[in-house]
Amino acid sequence: MAGAWPRDTQPLLLQCTIISGGGRPPPFRESVRDGPILHRRVKLAWLILIVAGFLEIVWAYTMKLSHGFTRLGPSIITLAAMIASFALLAHAMRTLPLGTAYTVWTGIGAVGAFAVGILFLNEPANLLRVLAAALIVSGLVLMKVATPG
Repeated sequence: MAGAWPRDTQPLLLQCTIISGGGRPPPFRESVRDGPILHRRVKLAWLILIVAGFLEIVWAYTMKLSHGFTRLGPSIITLAAMIASFALLAHAMRTLPLGTAYTVWTGIGAVGAFAVGILFLNEPANLLRVLAAALIVSGLVLMKVATPG
């Protein structure tokens, strides 16, 4: 009976039932804010966010390879990866806080693009650039630790 009511109305229905004293709450697990369903939803949102971040790395790299969208193949991959990355970010934001999701998404993209630049494009890897990337990673870890769920 988990799908009996639209998701948006489930908390409202639970609230109305409890406030009116009209018996026990409706028979669905989704109304339990800290139950196992919420934890699975949060874990899935984090996984989706990580995939979105990796797609950001893909589109940044292929944008570089497209030479200002003058090469068709890399340009198509760039646009497809952008659309997929934004769509997955939007999906993850349905569960995760805006600040957390956006910060982690951009952080994965920034550090990933930095690594791709060093590994595949012969960009310099001096001490200050590596330290800056390490600070971004530490900020991402702190954001994850500070986010409930």
